[in-house]
Amino acid sequence: MSATIFIIILTSIVSVTAFNNQAIFDRMKFNAFLIRQENSWYRFLSYGLLHADWVHLIINMFVLFSFGRIVETYFENYLEGSAIPFFLIIYVGGLIFSVIASYLKHKNNSYYNAVGASGAVSAILFSSIILHPEGRIMLILFPVPIPSFIFGLLYLVYSAYMSKRTSGNIGHGAHFWGAVFGILITALLIPSSIHDFFYYVF
Repeated sequence: MSATIFIIILTSIVSVTAFNNQAIFDRMKFNAFLIRQENSWYRFLSYGLLHADWVHLIINMFVLFSFGRIVETYFENYLEGSAIPFFLIIYVGGLIFSVIASYLKHKNNSYYNAVGASGAVSAILFSSIILHPEGRIMLILFPVPIPSFIFGLLYLVYSAYMSKRTSGNIGHGAHFWGAVFGILITALLIPSSIHDFFYYVF
């Protein structure tokens, strides 16, 4: 079983279970105040197994399914037997790295909560863009395929902008920092990918 499929199955099972169990949801959600007060550092990971609703879950898992196998395939070709461990480093690392800024910002705010694998999925998405820039993405509201690297640039700009404007629990900042993490780790693991990316784009 691929790492992508395993993560999708695990996340879906936990998310659906938590839909009907508030105690599980509260115990696993990201809350910087509780992390600090109760030393519940596991929340840096557990929140990524939860989702707010079916739409949130389906979108994240669809994006992960669409781009996760691309990353796994490239890692299998370039990193041989280390493909799965390094894939998990990007996914799990993206999950943690993407909410560090939120933790620092909201560690004294008991009302701020966040759930969802968006930061980790964003890390995988942008890893795939660096590895496979010739890919195309079809957007629902713009039914014409656009280059994945153009989508990536627009996504980063939008996420950075919205993270400064919104005061709610929507994790636009997690999207941005997850993307940054995915790009940096991919560049470290496969340095030639950066050269190939810019060669293709320019």
